[in-house]
Amino acid sequence: MSKAPALTAFRRIVVKVGSSLLVDHEAGSLKREWLTSLAADIASLHKDGRDILVVSSGAIALARATLKLPRGALKLEEAQAAAAIGQIALARSWSESLSAHGIAAGQVLLTLGDTEERRRYLNARSTVDKLLEWHSVPVINENDTVATTEIRYGDNDRLAARVATMMSADLLVLLSDIDGLYDKPPTPGSGAQLVPVVPRITPEIEAMAGASGSELSRGGMVTKIEAGKIATTAGTHMVIASGRVMNPLRAIIDGGPCTWFLTPANPVTARKKWIAGSLEPRGVLLVDAGAVRALQLGKSLLPAGVTKVEGTFSRGDAVIVRGPDGHEVARGLVAYDAEDAEKIKRRTSADVMLILGYTGRTEIIHRDDLVMGGG
Repeated sequence: MSKAPALTAFRRIVVKVGSSLLVDHEAGSLKREWLTSLAADIASLHKDGRDILVVSSGAIALARATLKLPRGALKLEEAQAAAAIGQIALARSWSESLSAHGIAAGQVLLTLGDTEERRRYLNARSTVDKLLEWHSVPVINENDTVATTEIRYGDNDRLAARVATMMSADLLVLLSDIDGLYDKPPTPGSGAQLVPVVPRITPEIEAMAGASGSELSRGGMVTKIEAGKIATTAGTHMVIASGRVMNPLRAIIDGGPCTWFLTPANPVTARKKWIAGSLEPRGVLLVDAGAVRALQLGKSLLPAGVTKVEGTFSRGDAVIVRGPDGHEVARGLVAYDAEDAEKIKRRTSADVMLILGYTGRTEIIHRDDLVMGGG
């Protein structure tokens, strides 16, 4: 049996909080005491230099209370409008809870498209990166006000996994109504056993989650296993633990019941493999010898080192980087369209604003988006 890692061993952690944990659906109010305890946990981890990101549900539930909406399913346009009101209340709640510890919260509204379409993906990642650089805690929610499909709880499990992979997090924490994965439905007298560690998600593990239409899986375990597949494939460990306790992150640290899903990879390695092998290159950047040396030292590719631009590509597309001899030295995700890359080649980063009329990225390919070696 594989050993469970320690939560404190991770440096970049995404914490997903479900609506039922944050909002008392009977009273229609925020569970302030619980949120205060979670904020204290986050602050403790944050103080030690970790990056913490939160993916939080609860906007629609909070709006129900504010608007005194009847119980039961909402029509799509009602859910979208409720989300618009609830998102303000949700953001305020997180901001107040974290500011008590001297931490700024930043609201980020995403859709799955923002994490899967390469151009939008780069924008979202750059924004969240800057929030982390400022030592704030991004609070991320699905942008339900513009959702075109039914809004349903559980989607944020997958969104949280996408965020974790996008941000190269090494751990995803899913706080849940249940304290982990059981080997069979944990009904009274069933003798169901909690599975403490899942080294790999197999068909047997998926079967333990139950069929998606079953009463026990509703709201939850199936989408959590799906999230686990997304996360572990990209090199991110995942843990499912109960959010029904005060200080839920502290409970994990103290050895409370939970299920760990392990990955053999790490986020950077998995991401580089994805860039190297999964994306069809759309163009070529030829670079000078100085740029090749800089790349070999682990630096980003700057416009000044680019001597020629070939192909038609858009920001976020994969391109090949070739040295003066024409051999491939790297490939990566380019930060400029081909037309703009052509304008700023051989120019200093300071010239980019003057040439393009807007402040673009300093790098034409950031080192995090670059894989060395011939393809």
